[in-house]
Amino acid sequence: MNYTQIYTTRKLEKTIQKSIVEKSQTENKILGEWVATIFHVDRKKCWLIVNKLTKYLLILSDIKISELNNITQIFTKNFHLQLKNDGIEIDFGTLRELVGEIKLCETNNDRSANGSLNNCMPSIDQWKLDYGSFENLPFRKINSGLNSSPNQMLNWKYPKEVMNEKIKAFVQHRV
Repeated sequence: MNYTQIYTTRKLEKTIQKSIVEKSQTENKILGEWVATIFHVDRKKCWLIVNKLTKYLLILSDIKISELNNITQIFTKNFHLQLKNDGIEIDFGTLRELVGEIKLCETNNDRSANGSLNNCMPSIDQWKLDYGSFENLPFRKINSGLNSSPNQMLNWKYPKEVMNEKIKAFVQHRV
């Protein structure tokens, strides 16, 4: 079975301490690791997650502590919807196989990933002001905007472009 490890920032780690597990020896060979932080909109907890390899970002909105035992399903469903929104085609079953089981791990202090997350926060804060309330925020649109910005660490490619390449390579390798 595949395992996808999501490392948490200290801020998120304090919020979900009981759901943190030991780092698995086997990691996701295709997607690699992810790093997540928390932000709030109208007192609702939202996560911003970045893929370390592709710099692809994913927003999980209104995550409750009681739902963390279903984090694999929540992540995979939202990831699939965001990929579809970004024009990246993959069958849900194939994506579920690719992601495998989500493991929430304590922080690994990855400066590059944390920098990517921190760079997005001013944009998210601006969107919160522009749209007003949680119910008005178009999370998929915001997420697509973040994944459609060229990234210097990717030689000025778009994160959604690099993620598309990774997913296509996985799908072709399976066939």
